[in-house]
Amino acid sequence: MLAEERRNQLLSYVRRQGFASPQQLAELLHVSESTIRRDLEHLEETGSTKRTHGGVYYVGPTSKISQFEGHLPRHLQRKQTIANVAKNLVQEGDTVLFDGGSTTYEVAQLLVGRPLQVVTNSLPVANLFASDPHTDLVLVGGYVYPKTGVALGPHAKAMLKEIRVRKTIMSASGITEQGLFNRNYLLVETERAMIEAAEEVIIVADSSKFGHQNLAYLTALNNVDWMVVDNHLSEEWRKKIRSAGIELIIADDEETN
Repeated sequence: MLAEERRNQLLSYVRRQGFASPQQLAELLHVSESTIRRDLEHLEETGSTKRTHGGVYYVGPTSKISQFEGHLPRHLQRKQTIANVAKNLVQEGDTVLFDGGSTTYEVAQLLVGRPLQVVTNSLPVANLFASDPHTDLVLVGGYVYPKTGVALGPHAKAMLKEIRVRKTIMSASGITEQGLFNRNYLLVETERAMIEAAEEVIIVADSSKFGHQNLAYLTALNNVDWMVVDNHLSEEWRKKIRSAGIELIIADDEETN
């Protein structure tokens, strides 16, 4: 693979994910980490990315990625459909707290340029708003998990205890009748503090997450106010969500075309 082609693939991946570690990129492109470091130096010189401890994050334009720029994340179209509906739950002047989920990131992209107060523990999400003159940005600090660029741990949790927001928008990697789940114990501790900080909790999750638990239990369904899901969600699950007292919004593909 030519260096230019490899760098284009690298940039495409970092743009989609918002943040990536050198180890991830080396495995993705089947090259050494030293090659990745040289590529990252080149991309940083072009102003497309910026390196930080543990990885690299995207700082270029936030426009949508064209279909020829490599492999797209799983269920990306569903996530974008969900985001296009979920953005309407945010009003001008709201204080909004975002976690680092991939669907949450899609929502955040659509809110750039609106007058908001944004709080986040996600470097990729923070980067979207960092140069936006319409947004007041608060970045939650702590240990930065290199796979996702999300701050978590006791410092993040302590800071979140001092914050109050109008809405928390977050994702989940698993949803069952018992509640919401995620993949990381430190992450769910931080996300519980996000839930406690909010007047309203909005879950954005594609239908593949339903009926599956994951490593770490996050919270019960009755702690959620709104849930935005794509129209592949089964009728059985729609009834379960509504019976839990959650306002369910089904994002229809046709409504976003």
